[in-house]
Amino acid sequence: MSVRYTPVGWNANKVVYDALLAAVIVAYVLVFIWAAERPGGAPPYDDATIRMRAFGSCAFVMLSLVLAIGPLARLDRRFLPLLYNRRHFGVATCVVALTHASYVIGWYFSFSAHDPYAALLSSNTSYARLGGFPFEIFGLAALIILLALAVTSHDFWLSFMTAPVWKALHMSVYAAYTLVVAHVAFGALLAPVLQPLQIVVPACALGVVLLHVLAARQEPALPEWQGWIVVGAANRIAEGRAIVVPIEGGESVAIFRHEGRLSAIANACAHQNGPLGEGRIVDGCITCPWHGFQYRPEDGCSPPPFTEKVATYNLRLENGAVLLDPRPNARGQRVEPLIVEEARA
Repeated sequence: MSVRYTPVGWNANKVVYDALLAAVIVAYVLVFIWAAERPGGAPPYDDATIRMRAFGSCAFVMLSLVLAIGPLARLDRRFLPLLYNRRHFGVATCVVALTHASYVIGWYFSFSAHDPYAALLSSNTSYARLGGFPFEIFGLAALIILLALAVTSHDFWLSFMTAPVWKALHMSVYAAYTLVVAHVAFGALLAPVLQPLQIVVPACALGVVLLHVLAARQEPALPEWQGWIVVGAANRIAEGRAIVVPIEGGESVAIFRHEGRLSAIANACAHQNGPLGEGRIVDGCITCPWHGFQYRPEDGCSPPPFTEKVATYNLRLENGAVLLDPRPNARGQRVEPLIVEEARA
């Protein structure tokens, strides 16, 4: 959170995250080029093609990881550090994809009699048949989506977009991924000689789908008692962390444990609908894993001078079990934290 405009709110975690990300990208490209150019490598390609494939495959793997981080963090909390700065991962993916596109334009269309971008769209018009279908159009559409997401990733755009609109826009990353898979399927995967890409692409796509299915199945319906949802024993919730409880209407509630007390707030951050339940408590405040917006556990209010608020929920203990009232309180309404039995002993 920041009280003034800054291009990037740098901190030690972001510096380490970005440095490691850049190092892995450079290492991937160098290893790809080395493997493609070594004696006996097949099929033999020219230097420009090797480089465009290095950056293209890197962008695809990165986009697959971007979509896998969310479900991985839900399945295993050890992946949460990857989630906290995923926006940087997405922007880096766009930069790598742009580098791939620049190699394509520079190698195939720079010497065309027409404008390179016009030549890209007009050089292959075989839309009526699958064999030789202009796969370039899929890649171009995906790149446009990635550019739109990268440009609007900064908080400045919240001056023009509400959180639901912003999130709806950024959900188009799934459309971009589908377009990228189609781009590769109608292009590089049709090569007559078996290549690693023909194994990596289907494996990544299948992995992304399976992870989302597994994560969705991690949220079983909880029993109710007299209109309250039975959450279970308080020791399910680790100190400084939360569990997420689904309620009617597709919403969910995050129940946090802080200093032996439980508090429940809406799971959607008021900033960009980030999943608060996947965050943690920092300096006594619930901290959103997406962009660091913070809320006090007891009233769902951001600390001054910030004014964001989320709804709170009532909790109670019944025969040692924690119960949640699924009816939300007003945004910012204080609810006394629930003291759990372990804290009294």
